[in-house]
Amino acid sequence: MKTISIILTFLVALSGHAIDKSGKFSGRVSSISKEAKILRFKVDFENIKYINKMDEVEFWAQHQESFRCRAIVLGRSSSHILLKVPKFDNCNDVSSFIVGRYFYFYSKDLINNISMGKELIEILVKKRLALHGKISRNDKVVETYMQRVDGLNTRYEILRKKLLAEWKEELAKLEYDHQEVVRNNEGLKIRLNEVHHKLEKYRVKDENLVLDRWSLDPDYYYLK
Repeated sequence: MKTISIILTFLVALSGHAIDKSGKFSGRVSSISKEAKILRFKVDFENIKYINKMDEVEFWAQHQESFRCRAIVLGRSSSHILLKVPKFDNCNDVSSFIVGRYFYFYSKDLINNISMGKELIEILVKKRLALHGKISRNDKVVETYMQRVDGLNTRYEILRKKLLAEWKEELAKLEYDHQEVVRNNEGLKIRLNEVHHKLEKYRVKDENLVLDRWSLDPDYYYLK
C-alpha cells in the first residue's frame, strides 16, 4: 500500500508539472544587490510580457527544486526581470547567487496572466475575423463600383429613352387632339353662321302692319 501511495503521489506531481508548465521559465543571474535584496536575471522567455510588476515568483537552482525561494517582481523588460527577494540571505545560503548561475522560475500569477491572455487572444481572433469579413465585403463593393455605376447608367438610359418615347407619344396625341378640336370648332362655327343666316332669313315679325306718321293721330289710326 505504501508503494502504491508513493506512485500515486508521483503521478499527481507529474500531472501538476504538466498543468503548470506554462508558468515555468528559466534565466541566469546578471546582477546582484545584496543590500537591497534584489536580483536581476537575464531570461530568454517569449511570454515574459505576461509577467507583471508585483507578481509573485518562485525560483530555484538546478537539482534544488525542493528548496524554492520566493520573490516579488519589481520590473521587467523584454530580456530581463528584476526580483525582490525577501529572504535573500536564506536563499543565498542554500543556492549561492552568482552572476551567470542558472535558475528555474515558476509563477502562478504568470499562469493566470497567460490564461487571461489566451482568453483575450480568442476575443481578438474573433474580432479580427469579423473585421476581415467586413473589409472583404467592402473591398468587393469598392472593386465593383464602376460595374455598378455602368449598370445604373444603363438602367436609367433605358428608362430615359422609354420616358422620352412616351413623352413624344403623349405630345403627338395631344397635338392630334388639339387639331381635331380646332377642326371640329371651325365646323361648329360654320354651322353656327348658317343657323344665324337662316334665322335672319326666316325671322317672323310680331306685327304685320307698318306704322306711319298718321298712326300718331288716334282719330285716324286704328289697328285692324
